[in-house]
Amino acid sequence: MAYVVDFENVSTAGLESSPVAEALAGLRANEARYFKNKYDHVFTVLTVGTEPAAAEAVAYVHRILEDERHFTIASEPLEATSFEVDGVRWTYVFYASGLAVNVLYTVADGGKRAVGFKLSDGMDVPPELADRFKFARQRSKLAGTIRGSFFVIKGEY
Repeated sequence: MAYVVDFENVSTAGLESSPVAEALAGLRANEARYFKNKYDHVFTVLTVGTEPAAAEAVAYVHRILEDERHFTIASEPLEATSFEVDGVRWTYVFYASGLAVNVLYTVADGGKRAVGFKLSDGMDVPPELADRFKFARQRSKLAGTIRGSFFVIKGEY
């Protein structure tokens, strides 16, 4: 089921099975606000397990993680989205653990291409990421303290 993320009235809809549902909802709303303010794009997510497009987005992210860094995310994916704005394809997956993974992939050759990780407020760094990445902190009115990291994509996807 498609869900338009409202960043003014933050809701845990679709994220209830997460032990950090409120923090993850804040993180999701933070992303929605960014895309609305920067690109005037409405951030809409799909439920994993019921929507084929969500399964495709999860498979795309997992393929990049496996090909580029040889690991998988252990947590269950709850929601995903994929869209293109200003020549950049964005793909997001929100996990039950509170992790959000995004892929920024510029369609034109030579553009920016990276995978980003964001941890919800209060979430521990997942074991599969702990030894591989250092996380920086940023404050958000919607999400509290967000810890994030990224890596540059070298392959073609």
